[in-house]
Amino acid sequence: MISGTFHRKTKKLARLILVTGASKGIGAAVARRLARDGFDIAIHYNSDAEGAGAVARDVEACGQAALRLQFDVADRQATADALEAFMASHGAPYGLVMNAGIARDAPFPALEGEDWDAVLGTNLDGFYNVARPLVMPMIQARKGGRIVALTSIAGLAGNRGQVNYSASKAGIIGAVKALALELAKRKITVNAVAPGVIETQMTEGLPAEHLEALIPMRRYGTADEVAAAVAFLCGDEAGYITRQVISVNGGML
Repeated sequence: MISGTFHRKTKKLARLILVTGASKGIGAAVARRLARDGFDIAIHYNSDAEGAGAVARDVEACGQAALRLQFDVADRQATADALEAFMASHGAPYGLVMNAGIARDAPFPALEGEDWDAVLGTNLDGFYNVARPLVMPMIQARKGGRIVALTSIAGLAGNRGQVNYSASKAGIIGAVKALALELAKRKITVNAVAPGVIETQMTEGLPAEHLEALIPMRRYGTADEVAAAVAFLCGDEAGYITRQVISVNGGML
């Protein structure tokens, strides 16, 4: 499903960035920050239509266009269909921020196959499912561009009870580094941002005192702090930065 509100006479948006998983948490913060920086935003969500609507209103309050797309990034065909319909109306986006992801934690001996498949299917296959339909249209647009993928400290260092999540996020880092080599001559940068422990719905209920003791800065990070790193990589001043992983983790690694 695609819907949106536009403030221009034309629907061809010159500086549009698609943000996946943008209805809440880090994705919502990224969408809002990029709108403040002057980008039009395509807000992807899977099930949280209300959250996506709230983000869309915030984007429009910044004077930018907001377009909402609904699909499951783990569903390859549904993702391709939605993105092809989107580009048929609005052209290739200038940028892509791949944030959508899930976690299903368990000690490895207790990790069920469906939890492995669900996390790898959403987090790592989702990278392919979203980026693959967009890359060639972005190249053909000849306007350069930005691709940023959200990985994690778990992808850099591993994390107990998160073998599936760590594997998916480490895979994203490898994919980013390889894709950056392919797209560099096209002036499309490809980078990753690796958050540490960030205060979002995903960290609710975690033992805060124990975790904060492991963080040199002695606090959780915020979604806005992660969004600032993503926004920098999407901006014009980051035009010579590609194939990098920027950590936002309070000094944990």
